[in-house]
Parts: sequence; C-alpha cells; structure tokens
Amino acid sequence: MIAPLDPQALVLRTPRLTLRPLAPQDEDIQRALLTDPEVVRYVTDPLTPAQVARRMVQAVRRGAGGRIGAWTVTVTATGERIGDGVLTPVPFDEKDTPWHQVRPDVWPENPVEVGYMLLPHVWGQGYATEICECLLRFAFEQTDLGQVVACTDPDNAASRRVLHKCGMRDCGPVWAYCEMVAWFEMWRADWKMRVRRHTPRSAG
Repeated sequence: MIAPLDPQALVLRTPRLTLRPLAPQDEDIQRALLTDPEVVRYVTDPLTPAQVARRMVQAVRRGAGGRIGAWTVTVTATGERIGDGVLTPVPFDEKDTPWHQVRPDVWPENPVEVGYMLLPHVWGQGYATEICECLLRFAFEQTDLGQVVACTDPDNAASRRVLHKCGMRDCGPVWAYCEMVAWFEMWRADWKMRVRRHTPRSAG
C-alpha cells in the first residue's frame, strides 16, 4: 500500500509554469490538444471530441497515491492553460496509456514515462523542457521511482532535443506503442549526478 501524497504536493511549479492534476473541467484543453493534427502528429491520429470525452474518464485517474497521472500546464503569470504533462505507465503492445495500471495505491507494472504536449502557439519558448525537468524532479525527489523513461517518434527532432537537454539518455529503438520508438531513460543516480553538476558550490 502506498500512502497518498497531500494534494498540495501534487501542484508543481517552475519559474514560469504551474502544473496541477488533470481534472474533468480540463476536457476543453485536452480536446484542443488531441484533436489538433499538428499537436499529435508524432503521437497518434487526431481524436474526435467524443473520443476525447471517453478518454477523459481514464485520464483523470491517479495512481500510486497521486504520484502517477496527468497534469494540466498553466502559464502562472496569465492563468492560460497551454498543455499537459504526464508520468504514466508506458504501453508496449497497446497504442495508448494502459490506464488499467493506474491504480490508487500501487505502482504500475510497466516503466513510468514522462511526456508532454503543448498548443502550437507556445512552441519554441522552452516550455516543454520546463515541464519535463519539473516532472523528473518530482519523480526522483518526491517519489520512490528508480527510473523514468520517455518514448518519442524517431523523426521528432524537437522532442529528442528536449529529452537530451533534460539529461535523459538515448537508448536506441525499442518496441512500445505497437511500433519501434526512440527510447530515452534516466535513473535516480543520473538525476543525482545532474543535480550535483548544476548546484553552485558555496564560497569559502
């Protein structure tokens, strides 16, 4: 049994963004993301509004005491919702997240992946990197996860750059999402080393 985290501990912040757990009232931003061919180009075929509504029933679930699930991403200064971020089990022989593994008081059986989606008008502003780093920090500093992975289309150069920038290691092609994907991973030891490298030494 995994003890639940305080709900406030699930509200995550970066210098510019606030990430809060996905809620039913976020169906509109999910619809804007998942029905846009540009946004889902490397992920899936665009969904219909009805498919988004059905998916929301699963997507608002949280697992492992709240530590696993999706977050809505908001620009803190304006309150504008611009995308989402996830820590969810990676599918191997399925084309979408295995939501049945997202259960309240246990970790999923499959490795946990970090992911993100943003509306096109905010691309190129460094938000994806902030989201990814924020979720990696949460995973390794607020949970017991020993590893976080990421999957992306081999042709998605922008996403690969983000994952490299966040310190994730490119492990080559792996079968996931019913196809060969570029597989990235980070272990807890990698995160600790990254934090040490980026922590200024005190004077004296």
